[in-house]
Amino acid sequence: MQTIQDVMTRDVQSISPQETVQRAAQMMDELNVGSIPVLDGHRLVGMITDRDITVRSTAAGQAPGQTRVGDVMSTDVRTCAPNQTVDEVLGQMGDVQIRRVPVVDEASHEVVGIVSLGDMAAKHSAGVDHTLEEISTPAVPDRSSTGSQTRH
Repeated sequence: MQTIQDVMTRDVQSISPQETVQRAAQMMDELNVGSIPVLDGHRLVGMITDRDITVRSTAAGQAPGQTRVGDVMSTDVRTCAPNQTVDEVLGQMGDVQIRRVPVVDEASHEVVGIVSLGDMAAKHSAGVDHTLEEISTPAVPDRSSTGSQTRH
C-alpha cells in the first residue's frame, strides 16, 4: 500500500506570518502554486491560499503591501504524516473538501512536504475520482459578514 512519502512533494517553500500578502502572491506566481505553508520558525501556524488573498484580503479592500500573511491565512490546517496511507489521506481530503495537505513529521513536528490531489492523481490513481467529486461539491455559502470558509 502506497504511503504519503511515496507521492508527496518535498522541499516545500514556506512563508512567515509577518510577510506581506503581496510577497505571498509573488511566491505563488514564481512557484506556480495556489497555497503556501505559513511557518513561525519551524512550526506550522497556517496556510495562505490564493483564495485567502482574494476573498479575505482583496475583497476587504486591504492593501497587499501592508497586509500581513498572518492576518488572512487559514489557521485550521489539516496535516498528515509521511507514513499514512494514500487512501487514508484521500478520504480525509474528501471529508473536509481540501486539495492540498502539509506533511508533518511526527517526531520533529516539522513540515517535510506537501501532498496535493494532483500528486495523488499522478502517482496513485485509485480513489482520486471519488475524492475529487467530494472536494468539488459546492459548499453552502457563508453569507455572514464576518465568516469565511477555509478551503486549501
